[in-house]
Amino acid sequence: MPGVPKNTKPENERTLNLAERLYLPEIFKGLAYSFKKMIREPQYTVEYPDELWDPPDSYRGRPVLVEEDGKPRCVSCNLCAKACPPMAISMQSKEVDDPSSAKEREPAWFEINMLRCIYCGFCEEVCPEEAIVMSKEYDLTFQDRDEAIFGMDRLLIPAERLTERLRYLREYKDPQEEAEPWQHPTENNLHSLKDRHHLEALAKKKMPALANTHLRAEAPIAQANTWSGRATERAAEEDK
Repeated sequence: MPGVPKNTKPENERTLNLAERLYLPEIFKGLAYSFKKMIREPQYTVEYPDELWDPPDSYRGRPVLVEEDGKPRCVSCNLCAKACPPMAISMQSKEVDDPSSAKEREPAWFEINMLRCIYCGFCEEVCPEEAIVMSKEYDLTFQDRDEAIFGMDRLLIPAERLTERLRYLREYKDPQEEAEPWQHPTENNLHSLKDRHHLEALAKKKMPALANTHLRAEAPIAQANTWSGRATERAAEEDK
């Protein structure tokens, strides 16, 4: 047998009239507030597509290939294809015939499936040559699936058109240039591979801590620490 619903209405609860039960006053209040904002407030919306939004340099749009001197900067290392989570990148390598070129290989063909791409930027982060970067293009439409596969004819963008993104990447990877003073605790960054270009500047300041890290010429000498004496024993055995 189904149970009888229990009325949990408090005794002092106000009874709603007909208009309140139809929610009409609240609807008109909301409409009045919207019209007031439309008339009195300044318009800050973008009239898309007549007006296009200009994304910041940190925006991750569709990935593109950097073109230099009419050729892709890519050295066909395949790191971007391996790092791509949805496996949207595919390529084929070929040897470079030009002996004056600094590259040994370049892509024979390079394709990105934009239906698979999730715009994560992993390909951009792992690329050692900054040959694939995220652009500011976000308006992509396709009539069928074949149009979503971008080849090198649609991926290659001259480096002059990507200067803002390339400059942002250098600032992102190297937020503090050598000419600027080192503002972080130096003892916390001595073992960082990213901070190697600061070693010469730090050595000029005659920092004794550098003698035990990167600039050390001899083999490391084990020293006793506060939690164990095994390092001293190991050093004595190596001396023998």
